[in-house]
Amino acid sequence: MTSLEIRRLRFDLDGDIPFIWNPDNPTFSVFTNAVSVIAVVFEKLIVATTREAIPLIDDPDTRSEAEAFLRQEAQHANAHRQHIGALVRSYPGLADMLAEATACFDRLIETAPLDFRLAYTADLEATFTPLFKLLLDNEATLFAPGDERVASLFLWHFVEEVEHRSSALIVYDALVASRTRRVRALPAILKHMNEAFLIVVDGFNRHVPESDRIIDARRALPAMSWADLRRPRVAPAAFAHLPTRQKVTALARILESQAPWHDPARQPLPQFADVWFARHAAGADVAHWYSAAADPK
Repeated sequence: MTSLEIRRLRFDLDGDIPFIWNPDNPTFSVFTNAVSVIAVVFEKLIVATTREAIPLIDDPDTRSEAEAFLRQEAQHANAHRQHIGALVRSYPGLADMLAEATACFDRLIETAPLDFRLAYTADLEATFTPLFKLLLDNEATLFAPGDERVASLFLWHFVEEVEHRSSALIVYDALVASRTRRVRALPAILKHMNEAFLIVVDGFNRHVPESDRIIDARRALPAMSWADLRRPRVAPAAFAHLPTRQKVTALARILESQAPWHDPARQPLPQFADVWFARHAAGADVAHWYSAAADPK
């Protein structure tokens, strides 16, 4: 049986949510806003692909892992849809951007074979543990200074991505005999994901006034092209203040995550994840991460 836990949390996203939710780091704010959109559309791909794969999996433990993985990802998509909904209330044109990004992934769901979509999921999910370890290891500067509602959403999402770090590859291995096919799919995966991010950041530039977004949203675009992998940069501008050694280590682990021998279960994990899981298990209000921690009750 899987060890993944399905946590149904309600985040306080009904009110006005600032586009630059961390004023100390506008680029990180735009980057994470883009991640929120990608979470909605990419996790639609994950859910559709995993749902298609489950009936084909013979091993009951693997099937249980796939079902829990699917359910966690569906929870993430629902929560990020609330975040994007809040931004759309302030900037209605973003609804067109979301529709365009959704169509970008819908075309892939409709036309790409199952093995490619499994590889897409496994390749991207493999990068998340080293990336989110970098972010969570620097939670005090990246999240704590920002709007607690948005910060709490991302903290929850990122620790659960670490929790199910092996799930996508487990599902892939159950149905695709060759790990090298996952590697061969990488250029096409990066090309598609880069197209999706461009849709998002260009939509931000079109529909959010510069006075509200502060920066050209393309500055927040992550390295998602094949050329970027051949000539990698240490980190995007959103992480400029983070320790160089941590950034170099994260980049090396992200690149290594695409190797055929990669084992997500052996990756070093952020200590913050243990703190988050312990507080959730104790019944703390993790949807208001910082104010709940400050409450002496």
